[in-house]
Amino acid sequence: MDESRDNRFRTLPEPIRLEDTVVSVPSSTPDDPEAGRNVAQDQAVGVRETT
Repeated sequence: MDESRDNRFRTLPEPIRLEDTVVSVPSSTPDDPEAGRNVAQDQAVGVRETT
């Protein structure tokens, strides 16, 4: 075997700081899952099926 290939496993890589592993993503308001509709009323009159 090539000795240079084996040498790369003899030392550990540089440590990674915990602060470098956390990602911050700007948040936004989630969409309305009911799209502004009154689901209970729709179900009562049979307009919309439920799953």
